[in-house]
Amino acid sequence: MAKRKIKKDRFDNWQQPKIEHGKLTKWNWVVYRPENFKLGKKTDIGVFTAIFAHYGVTIEDEVQIGSHCTLYSASTIDDKQGPVVLKRNSRIGSHSIVMPGVTVGENTIVGAQSFVNKDLPANEVWAGSPVCFIMTLEEYLKKLEKRKKVK
Repeated sequence: MAKRKIKKDRFDNWQQPKIEHGKLTKWNWVVYRPENFKLGKKTDIGVFTAIFAHYGVTIEDEVQIGSHCTLYSASTIDDKQGPVVLKRNSRIGSHSIVMPGVTVGENTIVGAQSFVNKDLPANEVWAGSPVCFIMTLEEYLKKLEKRKKVK
């Protein structure tokens, strides 16, 4: 009897990275003030992302962050400060900036090169500078299905 192959999840062997203040991780992203940083399981953070956790940054389970992103919990330009929270399974596109005090909702997708300066609800797609509502996650998934059928 032939053995059935079980598809491996790329996060099956995921391990918490070693995080030191101001030093690149094994995957070339950096955290400042790691004592105020919480990282969930099975996260994916792109290279050259910088996380400034002075007032707290929480990245929940299964969050993906593209390369060259910046998460700020403090801004010296407008003197704002507050925790940043990326809820479970949210996605942040590459080269995006998330400002202090922002929460990105569960399953929410943020397009590349976006400037996130306000809270984003769960299950939506947002993009732009400043970030604007694009569509619901349900509408987005329906569009993806239509594209698959066309091919």
